[in-house]
Amino acid sequence: MPEIMVNNIHKSFGAMQVLKGTSLSVKSGEVVALIGRSGSGKSTMLRCINGLETIDSGSITVAGHTLDGNPKHLRALRTDVGIVFQSYNLFPHLTVGENIMLAPSIVKKVKRTEARKAAEEALKLVGLSEKFDAYPDMLSGGQQQRVAIARSLAMQPRVMLFDEVTSALDPELTQEVLTVMETLARKGMTMVLVTHEMGFARRVANTTVFMHQGKIWETGPSQDLFANPKTPEMRQFLSADVK
Repeated sequence: MPEIMVNNIHKSFGAMQVLKGTSLSVKSGEVVALIGRSGSGKSTMLRCINGLETIDSGSITVAGHTLDGNPKHLRALRTDVGIVFQSYNLFPHLTVGENIMLAPSIVKKVKRTEARKAAEEALKLVGLSEKFDAYPDMLSGGQQQRVAIARSLAMQPRVMLFDEVTSALDPELTQEVLTVMETLARKGMTMVLVTHEMGFARRVANTTVFMHQGKIWETGPSQDLFANPKTPEMRQFLSADVK
């Protein structure tokens, strides 16, 4: 069974229909990139997959959890699904290590020694082992974003969602974060990412999904999709990105 099953979902905000019958299937270990213009529904779909937005119709199953509006089921889903946003949302009064240990301690009720070990392993994975006792304001934006990724990894999720995680960073710091995400992909993490980094999507994502006007307009293996877009909308989107 796929790790993520999105089946014919619709979502509106007031009179504005944002998702219009969207379906997506993601296998375990697969990396899927969602691309498209602003307002095409990419981030909304990602937020629906994590239950941050409720859908109007359709169904979503992630890591064996079905989103059905039950708060208990939603909490269970979020122990298996990590999400990272463009804003790092680190607690400024806590050290890096404490930021990462917080969720495993509170949500999974793990002992402090276990939480610390998980935090240290996650920091090592994002290349920031030496920053355990630092405070967020002592770090660069790229480092803070890598800590935000480590915070999700410490929960040992089955699925990771990334929503425009590099859009607030300059090119050098962007590369830092993309390198971490590439490492996760190589380790077999199931990932869905909304990104404007076309080169990264082409190189790292197994599948790229082009969204347009609230629908999945075109989808396929990343290399094929970028080399030979089938629709004029996708061709226009890619040519605008090159300029």
